[in-house]
Amino acid sequence: MQDFMLVQMILSVLIFFVMFFGIAFLVNMLLRMTWFVAFLYPLVVVFIIDEVRFFDYFTKAGAAFSALGDKIVSLHTADIIILSSGLVGAIAAGFVIKYLRKNGYQMF
Repeated sequence: MQDFMLVQMILSVLIFFVMFFGIAFLVNMLLRMTWFVAFLYPLVVVFIIDEVRFFDYFTKAGAAFSALGDKIVSLHTADIIILSSGLVGAIAAGFVIKYLRKNGYQMF
């Protein structure tokens, strides 16, 4: 059982890295804003982990942010590692785009 969980964790880290690398790469090519997805990623994480409706952050801000804080504190180490791999993928895409542009590749 423990081996299955380790394999699942490794695959999840790989999937999140590749998924957000790809998303960030495409957004960087289209918008020419190299670090946009890396700055937007914390918002994506909030939408992934939170169970509060979006409008509750405006109408019931105290309760919504309190619930968000509780949810962040209750994350397991595996969840933090998986979500962090998505951020690393978005940052890696920014470096790759900068490298490609510096070497003369024109993308859109």
